Amino acid sequence: MPGRTNFPPFPEDMETHPLVVVDYQLIKAGDKEEAEKLWTAATQLGFWYLKNHGADEEVDGMFDLGLETMALSEAEKMKYAETDEGVGYKAAGACVIDEKGTLDVIEMLNIAKDDILAYPEKVYAEYPRTVNARMEKTLQPFVRKSVEVSHALLDALSVKLGLPKGALSQRHKLEENSTCNARVIKTPPQPEGWSEEKALMAAHTDYGSLTFLHNRLGGLQVLAPGTSKWQYIRPLPGHAICNVGDSLVLLSGGILRSNLHRVVPPPGEQFPLERWSLGYFMRPGDNVPLRALVEDSPMIAEAVAKTPEKNWDTGVTSKEWAVRRIMFIRAKNFKGKETWMASGGTEDYKSIERAAGKVVDEVKA
Repeated sequence: MPGRTNFPPFPEDMETHPLVVVDYQLIKAGDKEEAEKLWTAATQLGFWYLKNHGADEEVDGMFDLGLETMALSEAEKMKYAETDEGVGYKAAGACVIDEKGTLDVIEMLNIAKDDILAYPEKVYAEYPRTVNARMEKTLQPFVRKSVEVSHALLDALSVKLGLPKGALSQRHKLEENSTCNARVIKTPPQPEGWSEEKALMAAHTDYGSLTFLHNRLGGLQVLAPGTSKWQYIRPLPGHAICNVGDSLVLLSGGILRSNLHRVVPPPGEQFPLERWSLGYFMRPGDNVPLRALVEDSPMIAEAVAKTPEKNWDTGVTSKEWAVRRIMFIRAKNFKGKETWMASGGTEDYKSIERAAGKVVDEVKA
């Protein structure tokens, strides 16, 4: 499936949410009009299409890597089972997708940026042989291209936020340890009679700063601000889908938006097919504090002053934020609604803040 090009098209009559199209090459060149389009997308929905990113060859290689790895036996893949930090192979059923404890059906392979760039040295984890065989020819080029793209977007957003030049990129240094990873996701076909009420990946905001996502079938849905209806995002050939994550929401004092999204089966004639997607998840360095950069930007300081009911200084680092969110969607840690709430991000900040503080010690005990 990953390399297939003749799958049925996304239905023309399906209701979708339109996204702004941002041209990466213009962003890279410092085009002010294109930066304004990026700003509109990042502050309103938090999602946009990115064209001319130049990563098509690397993306094709990553889909091939996913196919090769997921074809291994379950016993072989489980030798590299995902750690509490979210690195390694995640089997179907390892996570919950709602407060009832419903188990997920998705397989994932998460490969740490630090392991990829340090190869053949190990930083966090060992990986299946199919991954090691592609570390240098596939994973390293994909990560470097993804980081290049993400830094250009971060630099453009820094300017719009009134931050010093490169302020956001400085908090996402390539050479510093972080929870950044490359991820391949395999979603199996669902039986006839599936109801759209049942998501395959829970509604969530992303943990980190920017997501550089690639898929060839539908299934991604967003819940636009002020609405109660989920809408599909139409996949466009040659276009990545990018979105803002929690870290940028917190660093910007809520100016940038990390929007709720989820995964459901692809619509129409695509429904009976396996769905594959892959992405690079850019997150700040492990020790970067997640708090609004009020000292560096009058715009951010003003935004924080207007929202005194919110705590824009979380008191945790980027790694602590990510590990909490990863930990509490694990089925082995699920103890009911409170642990489910503790897995959340900025979509419901006040309730999550309360739940996370109460539950972390209970689970560790």
